[in-house]
Amino acid sequence: MSPSIRRRFLGNSIAFIGLAGAACAGAWAQPAYPARSVTIVVPHPAGGSVDSVARLYADKLRDTLGVAVVIENRAGASGMIGAEYVARAAPDGYTLYLNASIHSINPLLYRKMKFDAVRDFTPVSLLAQGALIFSVNPQVPANTVQELVAKVRAAPDKYNFVTSGYGSAGHLGIAQFLHENQLTGMPLALYKGSAPALTDLVGGQVSAMMDPFLSSLPYVKAGKLRALAVTGRERSPLLPDVPTLRESGMKDFELYSWYGLWAPAKLPAPILDLLQESSAKIMALPEIRARLATFGFDPAYKNSADFAKFIDAETLRYKGVIEAAHIAIE
Repeated sequence: MSPSIRRRFLGNSIAFIGLAGAACAGAWAQPAYPARSVTIVVPHPAGGSVDSVARLYADKLRDTLGVAVVIENRAGASGMIGAEYVARAAPDGYTLYLNASIHSINPLLYRKMKFDAVRDFTPVSLLAQGALIFSVNPQVPANTVQELVAKVRAAPDKYNFVTSGYGSAGHLGIAQFLHENQLTGMPLALYKGSAPALTDLVGGQVSAMMDPFLSSLPYVKAGKLRALAVTGRERSPLLPDVPTLRESGMKDFELYSWYGLWAPAKLPAPILDLLQESSAKIMALPEIRARLATFGFDPAYKNSADFAKFIDAETLRYKGVIEAAHIAIE
């Protein structure tokens, strides 16, 4: 080998070794996830059912991951402001998204959305679900669902119904109730959140509402609202004397508000694995089950793949309700 060739060979070898070393050093320099605080975006105001589930979950995720977990409320547009923010975030595991079933309902109701509720997200895990309370103002002269239907049919101008928001589980529930009882001409007031809707329901400005236990139960317990039924398959231990809508003559009626965790699309598999494993551990904790029970919720953990299938099935079911009840699409 000539001296010039030998010099080029040695130079190339040294350069290759240098690049390989730099690449290895870069790989080793990558911090393990999580290396800093994690943010969970809640697309609804503080104090509601979604926010309450998120804060309960975040407390335990903080212990599991060993870093700070911060709740960030980005409310508005039926949850779509927060959802759009997460859809545009980096898929690095530091921005997560916790929402209710409305995430799967919105695409069925809004023609124009600035994100795709499926393609722009990674479903991480289903966390919990709970039935709703169907309640009326105490001045409404009905103690059962059948009595309410009869009163409304006899004097439709005296009654109106309310929901906590367009596309909420309560909205679909009331719409299905009105449709199945041939009361589709009844006015339906759409509020922005449970708090103002419940305020007007307690005050008598509106007649009836379906809403999660977390927000409605205190008013029922205080005698400010009368619970006519619950929307689950079985009675709730929190209201054991209140029948289900199935028991009240609506044999196929079963409705839950469910709560899940998402991340931006293309979340790396190792981070997804860690997050869904963390969710499984958290939702199995006895103290989590006990706390959720006070909300009227149950743990309902599903991993990423099963959660994706669940979303597909729920979306199909919601589509049927929306089409049957002729809910206007915007």
